[in-house]
Amino acid sequence: MNETQIAQQNTAQALANGAFFDYVRKNLFSDSLNQSQVDGINALVLAGVQHGLTVQQHAYVLATAYHETAKTMQPIAEYGRGQNYVYGRWQTNSAGVKYCYKNGSRDVVYTENECPHLFYGRGFVQLTWYDNYLRAGQKLGVDLLNNPDLALQMDLSAKIMILGMKEGWFTGKKLSDYINDHRNDYVNARRIVNGTDKADQIARYARVFETTLNAV
Repeated sequence: MNETQIAQQNTAQALANGAFFDYVRKNLFSDSLNQSQVDGINALVLAGVQHGLTVQQHAYVLATAYHETAKTMQPIAEYGRGQNYVYGRWQTNSAGVKYCYKNGSRDVVYTENECPHLFYGRGFVQLTWYDNYLRAGQKLGVDLLNNPDLALQMDLSAKIMILGMKEGWFTGKKLSDYINDHRNDYVNARRIVNGTDKADQIARYARVFETTLNAV
């Protein structure tokens, strides 16, 4: 067993150790951690182990989920269903046809007749935009365009988050670009998902998760 495999095994074992949950309960969850939060953490770590994440990469994934799900550690729908953003509302053209943009560049659209769904944030990582749902569905062999709420299922949501961050589905940036054997840049790792929004804050969460994953 090599060092990476040992680290992965240790990470998985940490979840069976009450010390992990005792530590994060006190330091991130205001001394209150319910079963659904425990289940969400377990699902993410299991998926991370299956796809070969390091301890530090696990820590950053958990920190991202902690932020994106408002500490629930459950796949959730974006508050307000994204109505304040263009991906969460229909536009109407001069012919009265409703349409929405496929991606952030706003250069390609789809009509409500072509696809009746809006692709606001869903899941652990708050997957948004038509093109991102299309890519994730193709990668996982799931029809997310016709069934976007599948991204709210625990196991599928965990895979979307882990593989999306590992392979760079969301912004082209990958976990290994910032967290690897020679670098552990939790601040700039935010670019994997969403530019630099809340980057310092999420980095602080990641350090807490890393401390407890290494300690138990």
